[in-house]
This record gives sequence, structure tokens and C-alpha cells, in this order.
Amino acid sequence: MKQLVILSGKGGTGKTTVAAALAHLASQEASIMLVDADVDASNLELVLSPKLQEEHAFFSSKVAVIDPELCEVCGRCAELCRFEAVVVGNGSDGATTYTVDPVACEGCGVCYYQCPAEAIRLEEPQDGLWFRSDSAFGPLIHAHLFAGQENSGKLVAAVRQEAAGLASKGGQAYVIIDGPPGIGCAVIAAVTGADLALIVTEPTVSGIHDLDRALGVTEHFGIPALLCINKYDINLQKSDEIAKYAAQRGVEVVGRVPFDTVVTKAMVHGKPITAYEDGLVSAELRHAWQRVREKMATL
Repeated sequence: MKQLVILSGKGGTGKTTVAAALAHLASQEASIMLVDADVDASNLELVLSPKLQEEHAFFSSKVAVIDPELCEVCGRCAELCRFEAVVVGNGSDGATTYTVDPVACEGCGVCYYQCPAEAIRLEEPQDGLWFRSDSAFGPLIHAHLFAGQENSGKLVAAVRQEAAGLASKGGQAYVIIDGPPGIGCAVIAAVTGADLALIVTEPTVSGIHDLDRALGVTEHFGIPALLCINKYDINLQKSDEIAKYAAQRGVEVVGRVPFDTVVTKAMVHGKPITAYEDGLVSAELRHAWQRVREKMATL
């Protein structure tokens, strides 16, 4: 089983478009497992139109809660909380009260362990959901992190672990991971343990900067990387600059995908571009998949 993660230094480069196309192409040759690791804005399912099979709650964080019946109003919790999550107020009778702001609370547990009256408990709120769905190209594991929650890295790790376990049991040859944008915790969770990264960039002013950010992550974790320049023909000069920079970093450009509105049409129809039309875009993505497959075969 080989794990391919598709990354970008920023959002909006066409990463999911490429991921959906490679999923379609890979599924024509072998059994595959799909993962949407962009848990903050999951959208691979919008392209693949999968059928939901399972839904599971995700718990990861902890929040302190003060029991007013047990609280002795000593103020120890407010004194110790470094995140200023303990709110001092007044009850209906004018007496001082202590409550915890669940948004500000980091769940560190200091107040819980230091409360002399044992009036504080740590609760575990639901942070999100993860799903197993069936797509036309293989099982899809995806997730949704609730607004305001900060454990995207843990949710990505949970999704990837579930996918890897199912792929091992199911005998899938490839796990294709549509990674989150940027270089944060979620990206690190998506990259860790992958065999190969395909970075998708675009010929813009920030293109080289975004590529440099993504390569910094893959190189740090020792993950070999390839590059795909999406919409390369909207700025040929920038595309050449990116290709030269990639060559300096020892990264092969495996795809130069032209701009074409047919990609949007394919998305509207809920299909990967390679399953929608055999044009220049599909031809270049087929070439990219061939090089990705050849590279993974050597790893």
C-alpha cells in the first residue's frame, strides 16, 4: 500500500481538482482508498458525490466546568488560569460566582487539579464528525471539524489512521489523500507517514513562496515530492520561474495543466475532469499520474 498526499502552500490552487482526477485514474488500475484531510473545509465529496455509509462523533478537547453547588468561591481557579477563561461574576443574589468561558478554556486541567473543593470537572465536548462513504472510485474517509474547534491536526490523524486500517484490511494498493492547504498542524498530520507528496501550485506572485512553504514541510519529514503547476498558461513567465526553482530544489515538474473552463463544468456535474472530457487538461493529468505512479513504484 502506497500513500500519496496532495498538498498546496495555500488554498484555491486546484488541489482537490487534481486529487479527484488522480483518484479516477488510479481506480482504473487498482483498488484505492480516498481521504479528504481538509477537515476545516472538506470538499472532495462535492466532486465525487459519494454515498454516506457511516457517521462517527469525534472527541478530542476538554473544557473545565465549575459546579456552583460545590464551589467555595475561593478564587483559586481564576488566580491560576493563564488563559483568563475563568469569569468572575455575580449571581441573582449579588454573591460572587465563578464560571468558565468554554471558548477561552484550553482544557489544561490546572484548575481541576488545584480546586480545594473539587468543584471543577473536565468535560469532553464533541469537536466534529468523521465519515466513511463509498464513491465510484473507492471508499472515502472524510470529516468535518466544528466551528471554533482547534484540533484539526488530531482529526486529520484520526481520519488517516482509520483509512490506513481499512486499506490494509481491504488490500487497497493506493491511499490518495487530499491534504489541507498551508503548512499548519493539519498539514503535518496529513504528511506524516506518506510515501510521496504531490504539490499543486499556480503561476502567481506567491507561487514560489507557497511552493517553498510546502517543500519545507515535506523535506523536514523526509517525504519525496513532485510538482504540478495548475493553470500554467495564465502566466507563462511565472510558470517558468516556478519550474526553474523546483529544478534547483531537485523537484520534478510532472504536470503543467492548462486553464480551461471545462474543469468548472465537470465540477458542476460532480465528476473529475478526467472522467468528464478527454481534452488537454485530462491529457496532462494522465501524464502527471503516470509519473506519480512510476515514482511510487520506486519507493
